[in-house]
Amino acid sequence: MKSKQFLAEIRSIDGLRRAVLKRIEVAGEEVVFHLVTDRSYTREDVLAAENICKKYVPAGYRAGAKVLKSLPSAEAVRRSVSERLAARYPALAAFTSPDRIEVVLDDAGGRFFIQANETDRARLVADGAIDEVAAALCREFCGSWTGEFRFEKEDLGEIVGDVPPPERKFSPRFFPITDYAAIDGAAPERAMYMSDLTKEGEGITLCGKIQYIEERTTKTGKPYFSISLEDMTGGMRCSYFSKKATLERVRSLKAGDSVCITGDNEIFNGGLSFRVKAIDYGAPPEGFVPEARPSLPVPAQYRAVFPVPDSDSVQGAMFGEKPLPASFVKEKFVVFDLETTGLNNNPAAGGQMDRIIEIGAVKIEDGHISEKFTSFVACPVRLTGEIVSLTGITDDMLVGAPEVGVVLADFFRFTDGCILVGHNVQFDIRFVRHYGEEEGYLFEHRLCDTVTFAQSMLRLSNYKLNTVAEHFGFTFNHHRAYDDAFVTAKIFIELVRQKGGLP
Repeated sequence: MKSKQFLAEIRSIDGLRRAVLKRIEVAGEEVVFHLVTDRSYTREDVLAAENICKKYVPAGYRAGAKVLKSLPSAEAVRRSVSERLAARYPALAAFTSPDRIEVVLDDAGGRFFIQANETDRARLVADGAIDEVAAALCREFCGSWTGEFRFEKEDLGEIVGDVPPPERKFSPRFFPITDYAAIDGAAPERAMYMSDLTKEGEGITLCGKIQYIEERTTKTGKPYFSISLEDMTGGMRCSYFSKKATLERVRSLKAGDSVCITGDNEIFNGGLSFRVKAIDYGAPPEGFVPEARPSLPVPAQYRAVFPVPDSDSVQGAMFGEKPLPASFVKEKFVVFDLETTGLNNNPAAGGQMDRIIEIGAVKIEDGHISEKFTSFVACPVRLTGEIVSLTGITDDMLVGAPEVGVVLADFFRFTDGCILVGHNVQFDIRFVRHYGEEEGYLFEHRLCDTVTFAQSMLRLSNYKLNTVAEHFGFTFNHHRAYDDAFVTAKIFIELVRQKGGLP
């Protein structure tokens, strides 16, 4: 029987929306499907279930459905977790006793927490025990079930739960502007670090090098400029509507020029958008080194997501014989991509900050893809139909996934000493920085955006990832984090090869 297809049809019935199949009983020529639901159901729901069951019995047999409403108890779930772990890992039978398992029930199903010392936890993580148990609970009880480990100090036996880190508040950082020359004449004296531009504000000045600039026109024929700007901490895109008196001077700006822009950071279409009011020449001080903020040290070991070797088997044949520049080969890069529950990557934009549900990354060393880092991320909210349709990721696929703090701690280790690369990297890095900062890890790496890089090198109708990939003849499974990261890495390498250097 196609059990997933069967359950999907059964769960289309309102009263059986989270039903599970407990057993199938054959009595003579009748096949009875025993279903358990945690919702109120009607006689019509049962009849609808019987009609579905008829499709899954052999010819000559009658189909019946019996439905029982049952709400799981914490004790029943705790006992089930303990029994499954003890059966799967008999050497750890003492470890899996019910009194060392905590269960929290909620409207969606529930979560379980297993107390473990580091040695036992490492073994169970490597064997995928959490995923196995969570999947089994989803088959046994209604709803969605996830789990995680809590640490036990081995010397005292004291249980240490997931204590949230102390709140870390950082003030924006600034640097003085040098080599000022007027275009609009705003005459700012200092600029904010782009990586610190996370809230609404007026009269903000940023200063950096132009990575990309293009003149465009509105529907009414008014000229404006699309600009990508980067400083040594981050980057941003903005639009600037020139004044008539300075239009020709702005038209003379080009990639590589160092400018300062002044304007307001505003909420627009549900996100933060920088509205440029003035643009002038300006630069950071010579030899400027960004001020570092205190971060937790790089973890000594991976906890949940373990990188594995990776490579591009067709890279050499695809890219030809032109050698990669030495400036590229000597650096290390991590090309990454996220799948999220939505587009809100800044709590200042209002509403709930969206969640990371998948992270995928590849490392480039010596000019070649060498490792991959990929993981689902536990999500406390239900995925919308739009996200499921876009990514192919379902709630069931996130069962047993590690928490975002654990994943980002491992990602912090994976990215140590690397330049971070992404396609529209500013979108993804805001999620990483927000959730990383909550755990005390500050992702202040150098960044490279393949959108801006492609804009400076190619002439395409648009610079979406699938468009740029198609230009190079790359095929991939779009809207899955690892696949997007892998093809972005291939694009990045090819752009570097064509340019003969880094952007």
